[in-house]
Amino acid sequence: MYFFAPRRLRSKLALQAVSRWRQGILGNESAMKLLIVEDEARMAEFLCQGLTHEGHTPTWASSGAEGCSLAKSSQFDVIILDITMPKLGGYELAKRLRAENVRTPILILTMKDSLPAIVRGLDLGADDYITKPFSFDELLARLHLLNRRELATRETKLRVADLVLDPARREVLRGEQRIPLTRTEYSLLERLIYRAGQAVSRRSLIEAVWGFDREIKENTLEAFIHLLRNKVDPPGRLKLIHTVRGQGYMIRAHDLAQSGHT
Repeated sequence: MYFFAPRRLRSKLALQAVSRWRQGILGNESAMKLLIVEDEARMAEFLCQGLTHEGHTPTWASSGAEGCSLAKSSQFDVIILDITMPKLGGYELAKRLRAENVRTPILILTMKDSLPAIVRGLDLGADDYITKPFSFDELLARLHLLNRRELATRETKLRVADLVLDPARREVLRGEQRIPLTRTEYSLLERLIYRAGQAVSRRSLIEAVWGFDREIKENTLEAFIHLLRNKVDPPGRLKLIHTVRGQGYMIRAHDLAQSGHT
């Protein structure tokens, strides 16, 4: 199964992918949110179709600049990056993302198969490298490997002051008290606490919790943040969830009222 498969074979290949997924040949791997930075529409279409049928959620950026913006504003499990793009190329994009502390795993997918090209990509911050033409099954295996490796490096429990989030148990505690959260509330808190001390944009929260393909209004997000605050920040406790005016929300133990935050 290779990237240059003719268009008339794509539906057949997609059905085969669905069959493999349903039969569990790849195991019980979790679905991933993937950013594809690729200027060639035919390649991007093939990747998006195949990955979608494998149960993943791909997002296509057709330029390096668009990919850079999405990688910084939204949360992805792995970035699939082409090297030979006009203006902002893959090498420069990888370097820029790492310089701006975007730690999302990067898989380079390119025609450049020389050893110096591979070494350069890895030195600039990429985590893996596949040359075209490639086996789609190998691509899937490498994506899952990168995702598992990233999950393994995360702390078992995340803490901000006396607030503790346990991803393994999907449990939240404030001090000794367990906080029951709905799935949406938990997803919002998880997104905020993974970026503790940083402002998370409203759009980024909406896309991380509800996905890219749903029209969720900001007042819906505000309503869920209100519910989450009532549970996480009860009266008499240090306020942790703050509104950052003109940006979004932040979770932090310090009092930000003097900095224009509420």
